[in-house]
Amino acid sequence: MNKKTNFVLIVSLTALALICSIILFVVPTEAACSVGVGESSCLIVQTSQYETTFGINNALIGIVAFAVLLTLFVLEHFQNRKWQKKLIVLGLIVGAIYAIYFLVIQFFVLKAICKYCIVVDISTLAIAILYFSKCKK
Repeated sequence: MNKKTNFVLIVSLTALALICSIILFVVPTEAACSVGVGESSCLIVQTSQYETTFGINNALIGIVAFAVLLTLFVLEHFQNRKWQKKLIVLGLIVGAIYAIYFLVIQFFVLKAICKYCIVVDISTLAIAILYFSKCKK
């Protein structure tokens, strides 16, 4: 995959994860989870004890994290600096760990799935894979 395509995919997936995080934070849980299939499953996830980390809503953490990552990806694309790469790598490692953790919680602990959370978690893992595969070239 060429550099431009990789960049567009990474930015698109980051924007998608940011939008889903905004929806989860801004739209009332009942309204966000009542659209489409698995609405009760979504409500279970969004009202569980795992909805927050250190007392902070996970969606808010996602908004901040994805906004920062999106900014860093764009900055790195146009002015590649060492500190940007280090922050991106740190963000992606932490993000991937959290994504795996939240997937395990949904599938094995709660046995319920939030469609927005799945999009965020899978997007986060895909972003990390795309970014790190780019670094190996």
